[in-house]
Amino acid sequence: MNVKFLNDLEPPYDLTYSDVFMVPSRSSVGSRLAVDLSSNDGTGTTIPLVVANMTAVAGRRMAETVARRGGITVIPQDIPLDVVADVIGWVKKRDLVHDTPLTLTPHDTVGEALQLLPKRAHNAVIVVDWDNQPVGVVTEADCEGVDMYTQLSEVMSSELLTLPAGLDPRTAFDRLHEGRHRLAPIVDADGRLVGILTRMGALRATLYQPAVDPQGRLRIAAAVGVNGDVAARAKELIDAGIDCLVVDTAHGHQNKMVSALRAVKALDAPVPVAAGNVVTAEGVRDLIHAGADIVKVGVGPGAMCTTRMMTGVGRPQFSAVVECAAEARRLGRHAWADGGVRHPRDVALALAAGASNVMIGSWFAGTYESPGDTRTDADGRKYKENFGMASARAVRLRTADDSAFERARKAVFEEGISTSRMYLDPKRPSVEDQIDAIVAGLRSSCTYAGASNLEEFHRQAVVGVQSSSGYAEGMPLHQSW
Repeated sequence: MNVKFLNDLEPPYDLTYSDVFMVPSRSSVGSRLAVDLSSNDGTGTTIPLVVANMTAVAGRRMAETVARRGGITVIPQDIPLDVVADVIGWVKKRDLVHDTPLTLTPHDTVGEALQLLPKRAHNAVIVVDWDNQPVGVVTEADCEGVDMYTQLSEVMSSELLTLPAGLDPRTAFDRLHEGRHRLAPIVDADGRLVGILTRMGALRATLYQPAVDPQGRLRIAAAVGVNGDVAARAKELIDAGIDCLVVDTAHGHQNKMVSALRAVKALDAPVPVAAGNVVTAEGVRDLIHAGADIVKVGVGPGAMCTTRMMTGVGRPQFSAVVECAAEARRLGRHAWADGGVRHPRDVALALAAGASNVMIGSWFAGTYESPGDTRTDADGRKYKENFGMASARAVRLRTADDSAFERARKAVFEEGISTSRMYLDPKRPSVEDQIDAIVAGLRSSCTYAGASNLEEFHRQAVVGVQSSSGYAEGMPLHQSW
Protein backbone atom coordinates (compact mmCIF):
# COMPACT_ATOMS: atom_id res chain seq x y z
CA MET A 1 0.00 0.00 0.00
CA ASN A 2 1.24 3.49 -0.83
CA VAL A 3 1.21 6.48 1.49
CA LYS A 4 -1.96 8.59 1.67
CA PHE A 5 -1.57 12.24 0.68
CA LEU A 6 -3.82 14.96 2.06
CA ASN A 7 -6.76 15.80 -0.26
CA ASP A 8 -5.60 12.97 -2.59
CA LEU A 9 -2.79 15.16 -3.87
CA GLU A 10 -0.41 13.62 -6.38
CA PRO A 11 2.89 15.52 -5.95
CA PRO A 12 4.29 16.63 -9.34
CA TYR A 13 7.91 16.28 -8.13
CA ASP A 14 9.94 14.22 -5.70
CA LEU A 15 9.92 15.14 -2.03
CA THR A 16 12.26 14.93 0.91
CA TYR A 17 11.37 14.88 4.60
CA SER A 18 11.35 18.68 4.97
CA ASP A 19 8.79 18.94 2.16
CA VAL A 20 6.09 16.97 3.96
CA PHE A 21 4.09 16.89 7.17
CA MET A 22 1.42 14.69 8.75
CA VAL A 23 -2.06 15.78 9.77
CA PRO A 24 -3.76 14.35 12.87
CA SER A 25 -6.55 11.79 12.51
CA ARG A 26 -9.19 10.56 14.91
CA SER A 27 -7.51 8.27 17.41
CA SER A 28 -8.59 5.60 19.87
CA VAL A 29 -5.04 5.05 21.16
CA GLY A 30 -5.21 6.01 24.81
CA SER A 31 -1.52 6.21 25.63
CA ARG A 32 1.75 6.71 23.81
CA LEU A 33 3.16 3.79 25.78
CA ALA A 34 0.47 1.54 24.31
CA VAL A 35 2.03 1.84 20.82
CA ASP A 36 3.98 -1.23 19.64
CA LEU A 37 7.11 -0.05 17.80
CA SER A 38 8.48 -3.48 16.86
CA SER A 39 9.22 -4.22 13.21
CA ASN A 40 8.05 -7.24 11.21
CA ASP A 41 11.08 -7.58 8.93
CA GLY A 42 12.77 -10.42 10.80
CA THR A 43 15.44 -8.30 12.46
CA GLY A 44 13.81 -8.54 15.88
CA THR A 45 13.94 -4.80 16.57
CA THR A 46 11.45 -3.54 19.14
CA ILE A 47 12.11 0.07 18.15
CA PRO A 48 12.57 0.74 14.42
CA LEU A 49 16.17 1.96 14.54
CA VAL A 50 19.23 0.50 12.80
CA VAL A 51 22.65 2.04 13.40
CA ALA A 52 24.35 2.34 10.01
CA ASN A 53 27.57 0.49 9.23
CA MET A 54 29.78 3.57 9.46
CA THR A 55 33.22 3.08 11.00
CA ALA A 56 32.93 6.30 13.02
CA VAL A 57 29.53 5.29 14.41
CA ALA A 58 29.04 1.53 14.79
CA GLY A 59 31.19 -0.38 17.29
CA ARG A 60 30.76 -2.76 20.20
CA ARG A 61 29.71 -0.09 22.65
CA MET A 62 27.07 1.27 20.28
CA ALA A 63 25.85 -2.26 19.49
CA GLU A 64 25.44 -3.16 23.15
CA THR A 65 23.60 0.00 24.11
CA VAL A 66 21.26 0.22 21.12
CA ALA A 67 20.26 -3.46 21.29
CA ARG A 68 19.49 -3.06 24.98
CA ARG A 69 16.95 -0.42 23.99
CA GLY A 70 15.49 -2.43 21.11
CA GLY A 71 17.41 -1.41 17.99
CA ILE A 72 20.25 -3.11 16.13
CA THR A 73 23.72 -1.99 15.02
CA VAL A 74 25.45 -3.00 11.78
CA ILE A 75 29.20 -3.56 12.20
CA PRO A 76 31.03 -2.11 9.15
CA GLN A 77 32.46 -4.24 6.34
CA ASP A 78 35.99 -2.83 6.62
CA ILE A 79 36.63 -4.35 10.06
CA PRO A 80 38.78 -7.54 10.09
CA LEU A 81 36.73 -10.70 10.50
CA ASP A 82 38.43 -11.79 13.70
CA VAL A 83 37.66 -8.41 15.25
CA VAL A 84 34.03 -8.59 14.13
CA ALA A 85 33.70 -12.11 15.58
CA ASP A 86 35.11 -10.83 18.87
CA VAL A 87 32.63 -7.94 18.91
CA ILE A 88 29.71 -10.27 18.17
CA GLY A 89 30.72 -12.63 20.98
CA TRP A 90 31.20 -9.72 23.38
CA VAL A 91 27.79 -8.19 22.63
CA LYS A 92 26.07 -11.56 22.98
CA LYS A 93 27.41 -11.81 26.54
CA ARG A 94 26.13 -8.41 27.68
CA ASP A 95 23.36 -8.15 30.25
CA LEU A 96 19.88 -7.07 29.17
CA VAL A 97 19.48 -4.58 32.03
CA HIS A 98 22.74 -3.40 33.57
CA ASP A 99 25.56 -1.72 31.71
CA THR A 100 29.16 -2.86 31.27
CA PRO A 101 31.36 -1.16 33.89
CA LEU A 102 34.68 0.61 33.51
CA THR A 103 37.12 -0.63 36.16
CA LEU A 104 40.42 0.42 37.70
CA THR A 105 42.22 -0.45 40.94
CA PRO A 106 42.90 1.83 43.94
CA HIS A 107 46.53 2.12 42.80
CA ASP A 108 45.64 3.43 39.35
CA THR A 109 45.77 7.17 38.76
CA VAL A 110 43.42 10.05 38.13
CA GLY A 111 44.97 10.42 34.67
CA GLU A 112 43.99 6.84 33.79
CA ALA A 113 40.46 7.45 35.06
CA LEU A 114 40.12 10.60 32.95
CA GLN A 115 41.07 8.57 29.86
CA LEU A 116 38.23 6.10 30.54
CA LEU A 117 35.42 8.34 31.79
CA PRO A 118 34.37 9.77 28.39
CA LYS A 119 33.85 6.24 27.03
CA ARG A 120 30.62 5.75 28.98
CA ALA A 121 27.57 7.94 29.38
CA HIS A 122 27.27 6.95 33.04
CA ASN A 123 30.48 8.94 33.74
CA ALA A 124 31.85 6.61 36.40
CA VAL A 125 34.75 4.25 36.95
CA ILE A 126 34.26 1.47 39.48
CA VAL A 127 37.34 0.90 41.61
CA VAL A 128 37.80 -2.80 42.38
CA ASP A 129 40.17 -4.84 44.55
CA TRP A 130 42.16 -7.84 43.36
CA ASP A 131 39.09 -10.08 43.81
CA ASN A 132 37.07 -7.80 41.49
CA GLN A 133 34.95 -6.59 44.36
CA PRO A 134 33.93 -2.91 44.20
CA VAL A 135 35.56 -0.68 46.80
CA GLY A 136 34.85 2.76 45.34
CA VAL A 137 33.48 4.94 42.56
CA VAL A 138 35.24 7.76 40.74
CA THR A 139 33.48 10.37 38.59
CA GLU A 140 34.80 13.31 36.59
CA ALA A 141 33.93 15.65 39.46
CA ASP A 142 36.21 13.68 41.78
CA CYS A 143 39.13 14.30 39.41
CA GLU A 144 38.76 18.05 38.97
CA GLY A 145 41.75 20.05 40.19
CA VAL A 146 43.62 16.90 41.21
CA ASP A 147 47.14 15.99 40.10
CA MET A 148 47.02 13.45 37.24
CA TYR A 149 49.27 11.04 39.13
CA THR A 150 47.13 10.95 42.26
CA GLN A 151 46.04 7.41 43.12
CA LEU A 152 42.32 6.70 42.93
CA SER A 153 42.27 5.52 46.54
CA GLU A 154 42.68 9.20 47.53
CA VAL A 155 39.79 10.59 45.47
CA MET A 156 37.24 7.77 45.18
CA SER A 157 33.95 7.67 47.02
CA SER A 158 33.88 4.54 49.18
CA GLU A 159 30.26 4.96 50.32
CA LEU A 160 28.83 2.37 47.93
CA LEU A 161 25.36 1.08 47.38
CA THR A 162 25.65 -2.26 45.60
CA LEU A 163 22.74 -4.05 43.97
CA PRO A 164 22.46 -7.79 43.33
CA ALA A 165 22.47 -9.08 39.76
CA GLY A 166 19.01 -9.95 38.48
CA LEU A 167 17.22 -7.37 40.60
CA ASP A 168 13.94 -6.12 39.11
CA PRO A 169 14.58 -2.73 37.42
CA ARG A 170 11.71 -1.04 39.28
CA THR A 171 13.09 -2.25 42.62
CA ALA A 172 16.58 -1.15 41.59
CA PHE A 173 15.26 2.32 40.72
CA ASP A 174 13.49 2.59 44.08
CA ARG A 175 16.63 1.61 46.01
CA LEU A 176 18.75 4.10 44.09
CA HIS A 177 16.17 6.82 44.60
CA GLU A 178 15.75 6.12 48.31
CA GLY A 179 19.50 6.14 48.86
CA ARG A 180 19.92 9.28 46.71
CA HIS A 181 22.43 7.45 44.54
CA ARG A 182 22.76 8.15 40.83
CA LEU A 183 24.30 4.75 40.15
CA ALA A 184 25.34 1.52 41.79
CA PRO A 185 27.71 -1.35 41.03
CA ILE A 186 25.95 -4.65 40.29
CA VAL A 187 27.48 -7.64 42.07
CA ASP A 188 27.04 -11.41 41.90
CA ALA A 189 26.41 -13.74 44.85
CA ASP A 190 30.11 -13.59 45.79
CA GLY A 191 30.19 -9.79 45.79
CA ARG A 192 32.17 -9.55 42.55
CA LEU A 193 31.44 -6.76 40.11
CA VAL A 194 29.38 -7.75 37.06
CA GLY A 195 27.88 -4.43 35.94
CA ILE A 196 26.74 -0.92 36.71
CA LEU A 197 23.22 0.52 36.78
CA THR A 198 22.11 4.14 36.89
CA ARG A 199 18.74 5.38 37.96
CA MET A 200 18.05 6.37 34.35
CA GLY A 201 19.18 2.94 33.16
CA ALA A 202 16.79 1.23 35.56
CA LEU A 203 13.97 3.49 34.40
CA ARG A 204 14.73 2.81 30.72
CA ALA A 205 14.69 -0.93 31.40
CA THR A 206 11.00 -0.55 32.27
CA LEU A 207 10.24 1.48 29.12
CA TYR A 208 12.16 -0.45 26.44
CA GLN A 209 12.21 -4.10 25.42
CA PRO A 210 15.68 -5.30 24.35
CA ALA A 211 16.18 -6.73 20.87
CA VAL A 212 17.12 -10.32 21.64
CA ASP A 213 17.76 -13.48 19.63
CA PRO A 214 15.96 -16.82 20.29
CA GLN A 215 18.52 -17.55 23.05
CA GLY A 216 17.67 -14.28 24.81
CA ARG A 217 20.93 -12.54 23.83
CA LEU A 218 21.29 -9.03 22.41
CA ARG A 219 21.05 -8.81 18.62
CA ILE A 220 23.77 -7.50 16.29
CA ALA A 221 24.20 -7.22 12.52
CA ALA A 222 27.24 -7.00 10.27
CA ALA A 223 27.95 -5.86 6.72
CA VAL A 224 29.86 -7.22 3.75
CA GLY A 225 30.79 -5.46 0.51
CA VAL A 226 30.29 -6.75 -3.02
CA ASN A 227 33.94 -7.40 -3.88
CA GLY A 228 36.04 -10.47 -3.18
CA ASP A 229 34.67 -13.74 -1.81
CA VAL A 230 31.42 -12.35 -0.44
CA ALA A 231 29.95 -15.77 0.33
CA ALA A 232 32.97 -16.83 2.39
CA ARG A 233 32.91 -13.66 4.49
CA ALA A 234 29.14 -13.88 4.88
CA LYS A 235 29.40 -17.48 6.08
CA GLU A 236 32.01 -16.54 8.67
CA LEU A 237 29.78 -13.75 9.96
CA ILE A 238 26.78 -16.07 10.14
CA ASP A 239 28.84 -18.70 11.93
CA ALA A 240 30.01 -16.02 14.37
CA GLY A 241 26.38 -15.42 15.36
CA ILE A 242 25.09 -12.32 13.57
CA ASP A 243 21.34 -11.78 13.48
CA CYS A 244 21.18 -9.91 10.17
CA LEU A 245 23.54 -9.73 7.20
CA VAL A 246 23.84 -6.49 5.24
CA VAL A 247 25.28 -6.59 1.71
CA ASP A 248 26.26 -3.00 1.15
CA THR A 249 27.55 -0.73 -1.59
CA ALA A 250 26.73 2.86 -2.49
CA HIS A 251 25.27 1.90 -5.90
CA GLY A 252 23.27 -1.22 -5.09
CA HIS A 253 21.56 -1.58 -8.46
CA GLN A 254 24.49 -3.22 -10.24
CA ASN A 255 25.55 -6.65 -11.42
CA LYS A 256 28.11 -7.11 -8.65
CA MET A 257 25.36 -6.72 -6.07
CA VAL A 258 23.12 -9.21 -7.86
CA SER A 259 25.97 -11.74 -8.00
CA ALA A 260 26.83 -11.17 -4.34
CA LEU A 261 23.21 -11.67 -3.30
CA ARG A 262 22.90 -14.88 -5.30
CA ALA A 263 26.08 -16.19 -3.66
CA VAL A 264 24.74 -15.33 -0.20
CA LYS A 265 21.34 -16.81 -0.98
CA ALA A 266 23.05 -20.09 -1.95
CA LEU A 267 24.26 -20.30 1.67
CA ASP A 268 20.63 -20.67 2.78
CA ALA A 269 21.36 -18.09 5.46
CA PRO A 270 19.21 -18.46 8.60
CA VAL A 271 19.16 -14.67 9.09
CA PRO A 272 17.50 -11.88 7.10
CA VAL A 273 19.65 -10.40 4.34
CA ALA A 274 19.51 -6.66 3.69
CA ALA A 275 21.01 -5.15 0.55
CA GLY A 276 21.39 -1.76 -1.08
CA ASN A 277 21.38 1.04 -1.76
CA VAL A 278 18.71 1.77 -4.36
CA VAL A 279 16.09 4.48 -4.95
CA THR A 280 13.75 2.98 -7.59
CA ALA A 281 11.14 0.24 -7.74
CA GLU A 282 13.17 -1.48 -10.45
CA GLY A 283 16.19 -1.59 -8.15
CA VAL A 284 14.06 -3.07 -5.39
CA ARG A 285 12.70 -5.77 -7.69
CA ASP A 286 16.13 -6.80 -8.95
CA LEU A 287 17.61 -7.08 -5.46
CA ILE A 288 14.66 -8.99 -4.06
CA HIS A 289 14.67 -11.41 -7.00
CA ALA A 290 18.40 -11.93 -6.35
CA GLY A 291 17.75 -12.88 -2.73
CA ALA A 292 17.34 -9.78 -0.55
CA ASP A 293 14.81 -9.89 2.28
CA ILE A 294 15.26 -6.19 2.99
CA VAL A 295 16.28 -3.43 0.58
CA LYS A 296 18.13 -0.34 1.79
CA VAL A 297 16.82 2.86 0.26
CA GLY A 298 18.81 6.05 -0.13
CA VAL A 299 21.42 7.57 -2.44
CA GLY A 300 22.88 10.90 -1.37
CA PRO A 301 20.76 12.03 1.61
CA GLY A 302 23.37 11.32 4.31
CA ALA A 303 24.88 14.17 6.32
CA MET A 304 28.42 13.10 5.34
CA CYS A 305 27.61 12.27 1.73
CA THR A 306 28.61 14.46 -1.22
CA THR A 307 27.35 12.07 -3.91
CA ARG A 308 24.64 14.38 -5.25
CA MET A 309 26.92 17.40 -5.41
CA MET A 310 29.70 15.41 -7.07
CA THR A 311 27.63 13.31 -9.48
CA GLY A 312 24.12 14.70 -9.69
CA VAL A 313 22.88 11.20 -8.81
CA GLY A 314 20.39 10.40 -6.07
CA ARG A 315 16.79 11.08 -5.19
CA PRO A 316 14.90 13.05 -2.53
CA GLN A 317 14.56 10.56 0.29
CA PHE A 318 10.86 10.66 1.17
CA SER A 319 9.76 9.89 -2.39
CA ALA A 320 12.46 7.24 -2.72
CA VAL A 321 11.20 5.47 0.41
CA VAL A 322 7.55 5.74 -0.66
CA GLU A 323 8.20 4.11 -4.05
CA CYS A 324 10.70 1.50 -2.88
CA ALA A 325 8.78 0.46 0.23
CA ALA A 326 5.60 0.04 -1.80
CA GLU A 327 7.40 -2.27 -4.25
CA ALA A 328 9.07 -4.23 -1.46
CA ARG A 329 5.72 -4.72 0.26
CA ARG A 330 4.12 -5.82 -3.01
CA LEU A 331 6.77 -8.54 -3.24
CA GLY A 332 6.35 -9.58 0.39
CA ARG A 333 9.64 -8.04 1.51
CA HIS A 334 10.75 -4.93 3.38
CA ALA A 335 12.62 -1.64 3.00
CA TRP A 336 14.93 0.29 5.30
CA ALA A 337 15.11 4.07 4.99
CA ASP A 338 18.84 4.82 4.96
CA GLY A 339 19.94 8.41 5.41
CA GLY A 340 18.54 11.90 5.57
CA VAL A 341 17.08 11.74 9.09
CA ARG A 342 18.11 14.71 11.22
CA HIS A 343 15.12 15.13 13.55
CA PRO A 344 12.65 12.72 15.23
CA ARG A 345 9.98 13.89 12.73
CA ASP A 346 12.07 12.45 9.88
CA VAL A 347 12.08 9.00 11.48
CA ALA A 348 8.31 9.12 11.80
CA LEU A 349 7.90 10.24 8.18
CA ALA A 350 10.15 7.44 6.91
CA LEU A 351 8.00 4.89 8.73
CA ALA A 352 4.82 6.51 7.48
CA ALA A 353 6.27 6.17 3.98
CA GLY A 354 6.47 2.41 4.51
CA ALA A 355 9.94 1.64 5.87
CA SER A 356 10.18 -1.18 8.41
CA ASN A 357 13.29 0.31 10.06
CA VAL A 358 15.19 3.59 9.79
CA MET A 359 18.99 3.67 9.55
CA ILE A 360 20.84 6.36 11.47
CA GLY A 361 24.50 7.21 10.98
CA SER A 362 26.02 10.66 11.54
CA TRP A 363 23.29 11.65 13.98
CA PHE A 364 24.72 9.08 16.42
CA ALA A 365 28.36 9.89 15.69
CA GLY A 366 28.32 12.66 18.29
CA THR A 367 27.52 10.43 21.27
CA TYR A 368 29.53 8.79 24.03
CA GLU A 369 28.86 5.36 22.53
CA SER A 370 30.36 5.91 19.08
CA PRO A 371 33.92 4.65 18.52
CA GLY A 372 36.81 7.00 18.96
CA ASP A 373 37.93 9.30 21.72
CA THR A 374 35.92 12.22 23.01
CA ARG A 375 37.84 15.42 22.37
CA THR A 376 37.44 18.98 23.59
CA ASP A 377 37.77 22.09 21.44
CA ALA A 378 39.17 25.48 22.46
CA ASP A 379 35.78 26.52 23.84
CA GLY A 380 35.46 23.45 26.04
CA ARG A 381 32.86 21.73 23.83
CA LYS A 382 33.11 17.95 23.51
CA TYR A 383 33.15 16.37 20.06
CA LYS A 384 34.06 13.27 18.10
CA GLU A 385 35.38 12.95 14.57
CA ASN A 386 33.06 11.60 11.91
CA PHE A 387 33.76 10.72 8.27
CA GLY A 388 31.82 9.49 5.25
CA MET A 389 32.24 5.93 3.96
CA ALA A 390 33.52 7.18 0.58
CA SER A 391 35.98 9.55 2.22
CA ALA A 392 39.77 9.30 2.16
CA ARG A 393 39.85 7.84 5.66
CA ALA A 394 37.22 5.19 4.96
CA VAL A 395 38.78 4.26 1.61
CA ARG A 396 42.16 3.79 3.34
CA LEU A 397 40.59 1.38 5.80
CA ARG A 398 38.92 -0.67 3.07
CA THR A 399 42.01 -0.78 0.85
CA ALA A 400 44.65 -1.52 3.47
CA ASP A 401 45.64 -4.71 1.64
CA ASP A 402 46.03 -2.99 -1.74
CA SER A 403 49.36 -1.85 -3.15
CA ALA A 404 50.37 1.78 -2.69
CA PHE A 405 49.68 2.34 -6.40
CA GLU A 406 46.15 0.91 -6.21
CA ARG A 407 45.36 2.92 -3.08
CA ALA A 408 46.56 6.08 -4.77
CA ARG A 409 44.39 5.39 -7.84
CA LYS A 410 41.28 4.88 -5.72
CA ALA A 411 42.00 7.97 -3.61
CA VAL A 412 41.51 10.15 -6.70
CA PHE A 413 37.80 9.34 -6.71
CA GLU A 414 36.80 9.87 -3.07
CA GLU A 415 33.37 11.39 -2.62
CA GLY A 416 32.51 11.50 1.10
CA ILE A 417 33.55 14.25 3.49
CA SER A 418 36.86 13.16 4.98
CA THR A 419 36.29 14.37 8.51
CA SER A 420 33.87 16.48 10.45
CA ARG A 421 33.48 17.36 14.10
CA MET A 422 30.29 15.94 15.57
CA TYR A 423 29.63 17.83 18.78
CA LEU A 424 28.00 16.07 21.70
CA ASP A 425 24.69 17.66 22.61
CA PRO A 426 25.11 18.78 26.25
CA LYS A 427 21.48 17.88 26.91
CA ARG A 428 21.57 14.56 25.02
CA PRO A 429 25.20 13.36 24.97
CA SER A 430 24.48 9.63 24.88
CA VAL A 431 22.82 7.54 22.19
CA GLU A 432 20.19 6.56 24.76
CA ASP A 433 19.29 10.23 25.20
CA GLN A 434 18.89 10.52 21.44
CA ILE A 435 16.82 7.33 21.29
CA ASP A 436 14.55 8.69 24.04
CA ALA A 437 13.85 11.79 21.94
CA ILE A 438 13.25 9.80 18.74
CA VAL A 439 10.97 7.26 20.40
CA ALA A 440 9.01 9.94 22.26
CA GLY A 441 8.37 11.75 18.99
CA LEU A 442 7.50 8.57 17.12
CA ARG A 443 5.07 7.37 19.79
CA SER A 444 3.29 10.71 19.64
CA SER A 445 3.21 10.56 15.83
CA CYS A 446 1.49 7.19 16.02
CA THR A 447 -1.15 8.45 18.44
CA TYR A 448 -1.81 11.47 16.21
CA ALA A 449 -2.40 9.03 13.34
CA GLY A 450 -4.58 6.77 15.49
CA ALA A 451 -2.12 3.88 15.12
CA SER A 452 -1.24 1.31 17.78
CA ASN A 453 1.62 -0.23 15.76
CA LEU A 454 3.86 0.57 12.81
CA GLU A 455 1.75 -1.22 10.22
CA GLU A 456 -1.32 0.77 11.26
CA PHE A 457 0.83 3.88 11.21
CA HIS A 458 1.77 3.33 7.58
CA ARG A 459 -1.84 2.61 6.60
CA GLN A 460 -3.38 5.52 8.48
CA ALA A 461 -0.85 8.34 8.27
CA VAL A 462 -2.01 11.22 6.08
CA VAL A 463 0.79 13.28 4.56
CA GLY A 464 0.67 16.78 3.14
CA VAL A 465 3.13 18.83 1.08
CA GLN A 466 4.39 22.14 2.46
CA SER A 467 6.43 25.14 1.39
CA SER A 468 9.76 26.03 2.97
CA SER A 469 7.86 28.63 5.01
CA GLY A 470 5.54 25.91 6.28
CA TYR A 471 8.53 23.89 7.42
CA ALA A 472 10.11 26.94 9.07
CA GLU A 473 6.85 27.69 10.89
CA GLY A 474 7.12 24.37 12.71
CA MET A 475 10.61 25.11 14.02
CA PRO A 476 10.98 26.32 17.60
CA LEU A 477 12.69 29.69 17.83
CA HIS A 478 15.66 28.69 19.96
CA GLN A 479 16.35 25.04 19.26
CA SER A 480 16.37 22.65 16.33
CA TRP A 481 13.94 20.20 18.01
